[in-house]
Amino acid sequence: MSLNIKQLPVDERIRLVEDLWDSIATDQNALPLTSDQKVELDKRLDAYEATGEPGRPFEKVIAEIRDKL
Repeated sequence: MSLNIKQLPVDERIRLVEDLWDSIATDQNALPLTSDQKVELDKRLDAYEATGEPGRPFEKVIAEIRDKL
């Protein structure tokens, strides 16, 4: 018997996505970082350590994205 996901109520589909995401998140080594990702993370960490600036607030970033849409 195959499951048609679209037939499930939205709340059950959301719960399935959350469960799937949680199962991925528990396996931290499942998707190792690429060398480019490691370089970018090192660059951001260096910038944070140099300035102590944690970055821009989430709300501002979202507002900038919405302004561009």
